[in-house]
Amino acid sequence: MTASASRDVIIGIDAGTSLIKAVAFTLTGEQLADVSRPNAYVSPASGHVEQDMAQTWSDTVAVIRALAKSVPDLSARIAAVAVTGQGDGTWLIDDDGRPVAPALLWLDSRAGRLVEEIRAGERNAALYRRTGSGLNACQQGPQLAWLQAHMPDTIARATTAFHCKDWLYFLLTGERATDPSEATFSCGDFRKRAFDAETARLIGIADLTRLFPPVVDGAVMTHPLTAAAAIEIGLPEGVPVCLGYVDVICNALGAGLYDPSPDVGCTIIGSTGMHMRLVPSADAVTLNREATGYTMPFPVPGHYAQMQSNMAATLNIDWMLDLACDMLAAEGVTRTRAELIRRLDDQVLRARPGEVLFHPFISDAGERGPFVAHEASAQFFGLRSRHRYGDLMRGVMEGLAFAARDCYAAMGSLPRDVRITGGAAKSRALGAILGAALDCDVRICSRAEAGAAGGAMIAAVAIDAYPDMRACAEQWVAPHLSSPQSPDAALAKRYASIFPTYLEARLASRPVWKQLAALRAGGDHV
Repeated sequence: MTASASRDVIIGIDAGTSLIKAVAFTLTGEQLADVSRPNAYVSPASGHVEQDMAQTWSDTVAVIRALAKSVPDLSARIAAVAVTGQGDGTWLIDDDGRPVAPALLWLDSRAGRLVEEIRAGERNAALYRRTGSGLNACQQGPQLAWLQAHMPDTIARATTAFHCKDWLYFLLTGERATDPSEATFSCGDFRKRAFDAETARLIGIADLTRLFPPVVDGAVMTHPLTAAAAIEIGLPEGVPVCLGYVDVICNALGAGLYDPSPDVGCTIIGSTGMHMRLVPSADAVTLNREATGYTMPFPVPGHYAQMQSNMAATLNIDWMLDLACDMLAAEGVTRTRAELIRRLDDQVLRARPGEVLFHPFISDAGERGPFVAHEASAQFFGLRSRHRYGDLMRGVMEGLAFAARDCYAAMGSLPRDVRITGGAAKSRALGAILGAALDCDVRICSRAEAGAAGGAMIAAVAIDAYPDMRACAEQWVAPHLSSPQSPDAALAKRYASIFPTYLEARLASRPVWKQLAALRAGGDHV
């Protein structure tokens, strides 16, 4: 369908872990309005994290209806709706399209032991060669294997396995489908950009391939909004609905990962750190010995995004800020993180670089990229009595930058140009430190809703508003990227000399992490 002049608005739905958002964009990429509401999930048992599928739909309907109140004549102007959302997880429905159980989220770790067994055996290398992605408990394949073993009645009632955005797409269009990115790393072959029976066999779910829906590439195919869904969300029946790629791909697309220049990277600095590179073909994908990271088809013919994710990014900064807040509170002084952040850049930039070394593995879940170690923990090295709070905070930011370098190195050579987005992208200090640690130019993406924008960009190409993704990116992304910030040459040289020490300390710490984990668990011996 070619967009008409009167229909000039695309709605991007981004059903994330924290928020469910609906964002309205013009066909030229201008953001008109956005509405969000908190997402809700529960943890009914240790390691179990579930979400009510009906509530997710109700929340989505609510934000779309609220968006209509903010955008004049939205019903008459709507050209397309795009859907993206949180990745991984398992959302099961029956033959009538009803949920058979609450959805398992990516945060759910009940399949952890099964994953550890596979990763320790011969099957893991074969799996990694096919998926290009490191096996972990958040993925649909292992979750289905766990359900098959522990909840067979649930599996028996299920006819389709969705992810979050697939469930919403089904309710909007009536189509059972998933996109190439989710199919590939869930239980697929990245070279085929599709599900794969041998991958299913290696995971132990050969009998469950019946649950996998058709793979639909939203960049080339849409489905019409059904009459029932149109009534619910208040938009015209028949509006094209685009199944976007998984949220991390849409975020990368909206933040500028797609660029004709070579060696471009994209780093999302949020609670976790996501580091991505774009490669032009399956043959250009670089796999690593640790069998970690993800390889996902990109919504451009032949292209793939490779990514590595360190479990904790801004969580480390938040921890340091909370230490200061707690100390001030003990003296009767109340400060929030936001208030402390205002002076943080100046404080960090005044501190000498490389005074202390920090491993940013603060998450209780340990680390997953570019190595897997559930026991990994954060640690400072090189502390002296002269070091003060600013030195420690600079060390934390440098640790995050070294973690990014560690992740990019696992995917090949370091990028020459990195686009930064996410909550900490506004930090001058972190941007300068990251650029020097990677020895590359840094460009900040000011697009507030990059994920919804990426989904909307896929829809814009699908309805022929643009001839291809390159033309769309020039209009939608380029205006939101800052001018390149070149790295400080002296600082880059210093960080290059420190990074091997960061790496050596990480490798040497693994037995210590295991011993500490055993002691915390109350083990009698280590």
